[in-house]
Amino acid sequence: MKILLVEPNYKNKYPPLGLMKISTYHKSRGDEVHFIKGTLKDFQSQKWDRIYISTLFTFYYKLTLNTILYYIDSAEKRSDIFVGGPMATIMKKELDALDAISGVRIVGGLLDEPGVLGNDDVIIDELVPDYTIIEREINTDLDYRYPVDDSYFLHITHGCIRKCVFCAVPVIEPKYIDCTEFSSKLMELESIYGPKRYLKVMDNNILASNRLDYIVDELVKLGYGRNNKSFRNNRRWVSKTVDFNQGLDARLLYNDPKIMTLLSKLEIKPMRVAFDHAQPEFVKMYVSVMRQAAQNNVHSLSNYVLFNLDDTPQQLYDRLKINTELNKEFEDQGFHTSIWSFPMKYSPIFGEHSTDRKHIGKNWNKKYLRSLQCILIPTHGVVGPKLEYFNHAFGASSKEFEELLVLPEKYILNRDENFNNGKYANWTNLYAQLDENEKSILIDILSTCNKKQLRMFVATNKSKLSAIIELYL
Repeated sequence: MKILLVEPNYKNKYPPLGLMKISTYHKSRGDEVHFIKGTLKDFQSQKWDRIYISTLFTFYYKLTLNTILYYIDSAEKRSDIFVGGPMATIMKKELDALDAISGVRIVGGLLDEPGVLGNDDVIIDELVPDYTIIEREINTDLDYRYPVDDSYFLHITHGCIRKCVFCAVPVIEPKYIDCTEFSSKLMELESIYGPKRYLKVMDNNILASNRLDYIVDELVKLGYGRNNKSFRNNRRWVSKTVDFNQGLDARLLYNDPKIMTLLSKLEIKPMRVAFDHAQPEFVKMYVSVMRQAAQNNVHSLSNYVLFNLDDTPQQLYDRLKINTELNKEFEDQGFHTSIWSFPMKYSPIFGEHSTDRKHIGKNWNKKYLRSLQCILIPTHGVVGPKLEYFNHAFGASSKEFEELLVLPEKYILNRDENFNNGKYANWTNLYAQLDENEKSILIDILSTCNKKQLRMFVATNKSKLSAIIELYL
């Protein structure tokens, strides 16, 4: 058979494991397999026995649908086109109902049952991924480099014990499986492709496993123990590292401190613990877990901070500030532990705006979200560990932060220049003259009006508001 594997042309860091396993399946049958990214005329013009198209987030809906439509006549018949992955699972009913792709097979969930792709007993999900299809040196059809060279990707568990409102895992992996045969799979990968330095464990809640002790012990045996120095990088020996990429559950770490001690047997880089909630009880848990990590000599922490759900801008600021203050605390105590924060904007997976990124949380607005994006541009979305830089970029208080969110974008992006030439002082003076109601009106105008409407407002209104709005033009 002649097989085409397609990943839509979105920018993503991690390769499509599902397509990589499907490649292994078809190559084991002697089929001809091609993997490409995006819409390419040379491949559209050919006829394929089967086409597999992967999906990712629901906000890539339009791009993914256009990719399906682009290749819809490239298979002998529509039922030879398979579409799977997260978006296909979450939006299966909607995709099945579309006349434009009628007949295309929308495959929901995992490929964890035999006979899904052929009349055999092969379970695709248990196959070793084919890494050759993502290596441009081998796959000359691929014009895209995944920025995760020297990495293996692995699932040790499946599913999650939580049902967070912002998460798709309960739909995609509804059943929790607390351990798979991962050791033999990783050894098989190394026997085929050789050793790689980084192991990305893609589990959604590995700490919920009843076999966590066994998992850690196996990873140590496989060379991922603390200070292992088992990987040769050019002329020196360095440690192989493990990254529990989807994050570790702070509630489980807080309730059982022995888990952190267990994890400290591994060379984890970085350790990821989400700081999703601003409620005092969760903040208490999170801070305790960060201190546990430092005390157990975990040096690198890289933590997601969810915003735009039910939090306020002040609560986002407070969580980011807590991380920078913890960094200062660790430095003062002689720990070599750093926390890097990644603010992560909430986008719904169901309902309105699930197919785009336009959702605005009840305590946020378009102006605030755009300004936050501008603040994060210089560091590519990362908030580093240094308190001095944080106070400069985000303000020394939540009040200063909220004022920064109201600033014209050009002032945020060129902060020092506009601080020194007096323009910022002019804006501050005009903003201070507004009462709370006028400030609210200003934010509403900035969130809802385009430049043409702003110019019209300035031209037709002579007021304190028009004077400050002129600075946004």
